[in-house]
Amino acid sequence: MRGTTVLPGEGNSGLPGGEGMPTHRLEVPMPNALPFAIGTFDTIGPMSRAPFPHRHTFHEIVHITGGTGEHVVDLGRFALRPPNLCFVAPGQVHHWEGVTGLAGHVILFTDDFLLDHPADRSALRVLGRRSWLELPGEAAERTERLIAELDGEYRAGADGFQSVLRALLHVLVVRSARLPARHPAAAGVEPRSRSGSVAAEFVALLGTPEGALLSVHACARHLGVSVSYLGEAVKASTGRTPGELIRQARVHEAKRLLLRTELSVRQVAARVGFGDPAYFCRFFRRETGARPGDFRRGGGDIHHDHRLESIARAHRRA
Repeated sequence: MRGTTVLPGEGNSGLPGGEGMPTHRLEVPMPNALPFAIGTFDTIGPMSRAPFPHRHTFHEIVHITGGTGEHVVDLGRFALRPPNLCFVAPGQVHHWEGVTGLAGHVILFTDDFLLDHPADRSALRVLGRRSWLELPGEAAERTERLIAELDGEYRAGADGFQSVLRALLHVLVVRSARLPARHPAAAGVEPRSRSGSVAAEFVALLGTPEGALLSVHACARHLGVSVSYLGEAVKASTGRTPGELIRQARVHEAKRLLLRTELSVRQVAARVGFGDPAYFCRFFRRETGARPGDFRRGGGDIHHDHRLESIARAHRRA
């Protein structure tokens, strides 16, 4: 009997303080259980339509075939107009607002499940930055058939089903990456050069809550390159320095926490690597033009944040 993958209720993120933003994990209760699950919103459970901001340590793909309301991913707010396809990467913050009649499928899996197609990790993070896809005509029919195959294969659990699931998921990722973005500049492709690959890995690292806290030196060590090589690679691919992108990542994470949690400004400052709240406030105002408290009271920028998308655009030109 094969193990099952279950979604727990709530858990702390493991970030300093251990409170504020719930982080959900895929837990594998039996040895060698599959780090993958697919089901409807009802079979996955109420956490699949959670109305409060939270993060995952895993990837989530949502295929929406019915319902009304809004899906909020990071600083972007998207109205349901089924059929839609949504990608949420590990570390992104999302929740549902005013949703009724929500129908479709939810696919959950970890990076470990992508053994056969490791390049899909980068593609999924690019899709996470685009987040929300509309499915016109034939694309809607192909996607529905493909997800039905994934669901049927998962529930049947026949011999070799793991490799079939990985192959079908790979096809879904590749086909989704071909779909037009809401903003064409959000589309991205795998970089061809070694320096482009390092820059892409650096951007992916900054897309995680923990990565945004690292220094340039720590990022270089994590990626196994020298500080000078990292600087040259990132500058060539994005037109910006690693330090600039780290500052942007910290601002992005601070915005997430200010808008989606009740943490104090002092706690937010600590979460994004500032021991001195006053210095954090000056930094935030310099980068955004607003004080943290004013940003929170004003509801923040509810439009989609394009900073990471512009990085993806630079990769596309690499």
